[in-house]
Amino acid sequence: MITITQAAAERIRQAATESGVETPLLRLAAQVAADGSVDFGMGFDQSRPGDTTARVEGVEVVVAERSRELVEGVTLDFVEIEPGEFRFIFVRPGEEGEA
Repeated sequence: MITITQAAAERIRQAATESGVETPLLRLAAQVAADGSVDFGMGFDQSRPGDTTARVEGVEVVVAERSRELVEGVTLDFVEIEPGEFRFIFVRPGEEGEA
C-alpha cells in the first residue's frame, strides 16, 4: 500500500478536525498524465465497492482499484518547501522530492 509519514498523518488529522470530519477516511488517487508522469490527489471521502482500505500511521486510507497499482509503495509526506510554506508531497519508490 502507501506509507504515510508521521508529519503527514498529524496534518491529515488536524485538517479533518478543522473541517469537522468526524470519521476521516482519506481517499488517495493517482493517474498517469499525458507526459507519462503520475498525478496524485487526496481528499476526505467515503468508501465505495471495490476500494482497498487500510489504516496507515493512524489514518484510515481508501484507494480505488484503478489507482491501487500507482500508489503502491508511494510515501505521502508533509514537508516545508520554503520557509513557512508546507505542502503534502508524494514520493514514488526510487524518487526523491515531489512526485
